[in-house]
Amino acid sequence: MAHGAKTFGRRAPFLSGAPVGGAFDYGGRVVALIDMNAFFAQVEQICNPSLKGKAVLVGGNPKKRTIVAAASYEAKNKGVKSGMSYYEALRLCPEAVIVEGNTSKYLDYCYRIVAIFREFTDLVEAFSIDEAFLDLTHVRNLFGEPEDVCRRIKDRLYEELELKCSVGIGPNKLVAKMSADWHKPDGLTRVWPEELPHILWTLPVEELVGVGRRMKRRLNSLGIETIGNLADYPQDLLKRKFGVYGELLHQWANGVDDSEVDPGVFMTVKSMGHSYTLPYDTDDEETARQFLFWLSDRVARRLRSDGYRGRTVTLTVRNSDMFCFTRSRTLPAATASSHKIRDAAVELFRANVPPGVKVRLLGVGMSNLETADRQRELSIDSESAWDRVFEAVDCVKNRYGDSAITFASLVDRPKRMVQPKIGMFLTNREKGCPDSPLIPFAD
Repeated sequence: MAHGAKTFGRRAPFLSGAPVGGAFDYGGRVVALIDMNAFFAQVEQICNPSLKGKAVLVGGNPKKRTIVAAASYEAKNKGVKSGMSYYEALRLCPEAVIVEGNTSKYLDYCYRIVAIFREFTDLVEAFSIDEAFLDLTHVRNLFGEPEDVCRRIKDRLYEELELKCSVGIGPNKLVAKMSADWHKPDGLTRVWPEELPHILWTLPVEELVGVGRRMKRRLNSLGIETIGNLADYPQDLLKRKFGVYGELLHQWANGVDDSEVDPGVFMTVKSMGHSYTLPYDTDDEETARQFLFWLSDRVARRLRSDGYRGRTVTLTVRNSDMFCFTRSRTLPAATASSHKIRDAAVELFRANVPPGVKVRLLGVGMSNLETADRQRELSIDSESAWDRVFEAVDCVKNRYGDSAITFASLVDRPKRMVQPKIGMFLTNREKGCPDSPLIPFAD
């Protein structure tokens, strides 16, 4: 347990002492991060009581190669982690039960969870489908101390939804996020500002938000082993080595995070993307090109459906060694064209993936978005002809399903390899659509 922190379970007593340096100034900022432990697996165990107490793995179609999206704590205690392949997970936990995920079900629970949060504060920022920041700075007079508020929230979640969660409370989002991870499952940890040097700086550097395996290796090569080492390292040298990100790491290591809890963070769409784990690792460029076209078409369709165009294309690649990287390219003008997104993604792939490297996952995303109407006002190079083609194609897909019409180059391998596998990532409407004969059109 982290030194000086207070920890509470849903029914647990205080486990350690008072804050270092005297009473905490409640006039300061207080932020909580609430993390629904093993959320997908919890929901499945609630909806199917026969799964309670069992090791549960939630992911895509178990008959195809896919990864674990969430694991119950019964499985995690055997070493299973999110992101593992089913093969790896079952080797560690042979008794695990595999459940194909249901996004609609999880979203329904997510809305109900957030509704409870908003009874205590209107400053709620969804960090992901199973995590949210709550600004509790000004709720003390209404509901009591932040710990009391969070215990009430935990009780409500358990009594009304049967869900358990872990809570971190701190002076900012960074500390709240980190402390929520320290006592899982079903814990509650509070960190006062004056405790940060005693708690934060003794931790390994990889426990700092934003430090992954690659960054850990690079920091270790500089003699930076702990967060305290990073906090003491000259900021100008970090900036020289890692750019603006080095500056941010230095601030975070010192517990500095001025970002606000923003309830509208997801009201403005900043990017759209799709990624896909291939049925098998491949170094065949043509296969990769076809998957990139398929992913680009899905992204383009989402853009058109929501009335957006984008300028920046981002390619994500994970190879057979699980090394993952992203590369981006900004186009001269915003677009929602499948062809233009595909061409940029393919160029990025050819420029950054050497021949012979086996690819495991591909992703295509679009950012730097603007509304389609605004883009048409500014655009000199009109795409009106292709707009009409894509509008007709989208109408057919909306009525008859994604498999009703596609590009001629996607009729063969991508359909056979992709269509049975996308499982939980389809909407309910798409899942209910019977396969239709493909209607190819020229690309």
